[in-house]
Amino acid sequence: MTGAIAKGSGPESEPAPEVLSAELRMKFDYTRSVGPIIGRFLTGLRAGRISGIRGSDGRVLVPPAEYDPVTAEPLTEFVDVADVGTVQSWSWEAEPVAGQPFDRPFAWALVKFDGADTALLHALDVTSPDEVRSGMRVRVRWAAERTGSIHDIACFEPGETSSARAADAGADSEPVTGIVTPINLSYKHSASPAETAYLKALTEGKLIGGRADANSKVYFPPRGADPIDGRSTDEIVELPDTGTITTYCIVNVPFMGQKIKPPYVTAYVLLDGADIPVLHRVLGCDPSEVRMGMRVRAVWKPREEWGYTLENVDHFEPTGEPDADYDSYRHHL
Repeated sequence: MTGAIAKGSGPESEPAPEVLSAELRMKFDYTRSVGPIIGRFLTGLRAGRISGIRGSDGRVLVPPAEYDPVTAEPLTEFVDVADVGTVQSWSWEAEPVAGQPFDRPFAWALVKFDGADTALLHALDVTSPDEVRSGMRVRVRWAAERTGSIHDIACFEPGETSSARAADAGADSEPVTGIVTPINLSYKHSASPAETAYLKALTEGKLIGGRADANSKVYFPPRGADPIDGRSTDEIVELPDTGTITTYCIVNVPFMGQKIKPPYVTAYVLLDGADIPVLHRVLGCDPSEVRMGMRVRAVWKPREEWGYTLENVDHFEPTGEPDADYDSYRHHL
């Protein structure tokens, strides 16, 4: 983590502790299967149709549910409904954010399609909240290119009749079985004083833990408070970069964004003098040789690559020492 130094708050008579803060971003594509019910709904959208499903009480549910909300039994009777409907309720979006359907103000609306008994939420293309009201008639504006996702409905727009579209476009294509949802989360993280000390120490090539007193457990990374009794863990303990593997996993399955080609090992390493193991990579030997009790040491990246992160340690590797006795780490599994 990188960021600027910011002042924390505290009593006026005491200087506020310096803490690190940084703008962070988490971004990845989430891939999931959709199953036969939602799959048929999305396949219908790609073909320019709205499909619902009939429940045991006769109601048509849109989007279709996999199980009956009354009996919890599986549902199977699909019903096509109109792409025209009525606004049930709405909310004005005065300040759109990135990724929303429009880059200008618009409305979100719950719309009940003709022939359906439940409402679907989507954007409504209007330029002023004065143009929206519950009970107004709207229609689907279909996307120019449809791929089998909720975005095949570009938005709703005012209208009493169905908008022109390529009927049944893609009807003969393979059914939709999965979707990819981009995840993009930006947020600001402000480190606690204990975390700040830990991160600053990493930029100096040091591993520090924290404890309440000489008789307390040493937590790595330091937590600020002992979870056993709540006492402040202000006493800093500098730890060596050697330790013992307590448990481990051999990673054989590739995934998006993977930095190392499988197979490789991730393991919990109990640093010497610590009471909490930390998760990290273990390289420098064949994965089949890794075992509980194996003694390892940190392999640091070149100093010019160091930042406010434990990634300064590239990985751990075997030291060649005899394995640690099980009793020395069995309470830390």
